[in-house]
Amino acid sequence: MSKFRWFWIVLGAAVLGLWLYNTPPGLLGKADAVAYAVCSRNPLHSPFFGGRQMPLCFRDTGMHLGALLTLLFLTWRAPRQGLFPKGLTAWALGGLAAVFFLDGGNSFARDAFGRALYTPHNTLRLLSGLGMGIVIGALLYAAFQQTVWQTWESTPALTPRRLGVLLLLALASGGLVLTDNPLVLYPLALLTTADVVLLLSLIYALFTLGLLRRENTARTWRDMAGFFYVGWLVAMLQIGAFDGVRFALTHTWGGFPRP
Repeated sequence: MSKFRWFWIVLGAAVLGLWLYNTPPGLLGKADAVAYAVCSRNPLHSPFFGGRQMPLCFRDTGMHLGALLTLLFLTWRAPRQGLFPKGLTAWALGGLAAVFFLDGGNSFARDAFGRALYTPHNTLRLLSGLGMGIVIGALLYAAFQQTVWQTWESTPALTPRRLGVLLLLALASGGLVLTDNPLVLYPLALLTTADVVLLLSLIYALFTLGLLRRENTARTWRDMAGFFYVGWLVAMLQIGAFDGVRFALTHTWGGFPRP
């Protein structure tokens, strides 16, 4: 193995080791640390199970659950289909995004100014997050197919029928979140925080392909291994940096202290 490869392996091991050492113990502790880099972790806006707060708030839990469902479903049902959604599907995704921003803005207005168009509710946060997760997953999937593979099908991966199936799956998964059942929420806590790392890794892998001018060169998943590794490494550096800055400011792994 070349010295160059050893350098990247040692660097990755060092970054992971430092992050593991400096974050809370246990699987859920590590999940909290991942969520800590991307979520406010406001306990009033978060699901609980067995008296323990989930790593991500309702909105972010929904968003990452929806994105993960979308990526897995499209990988299964639409391999190498890479066009962005069109027509009715595109309009539906736009509507889901609009609902997400409307509900998020309404919730922010209530917290910041004490006024809102309607009373914010955690179920609405969860549902709007699930919808936005589908949007993110669909767009990232299409961008990935178009950027990575030598050959990909110029047909939309997400069709109206597939979107309908995804919406049903999202509603079902949202119902599971609302059960407050530890047997359900424990694996969902790990899956949603794993999706945080997955999304960041995919995005940075695509950036790496672009910077090195290696778009549309992969024939198999093995050809992407090195780019995925670099994407994961940058994602962990970002998570570690955000964790460090936030902990230095707040001295807590929970939500931002309230005045």
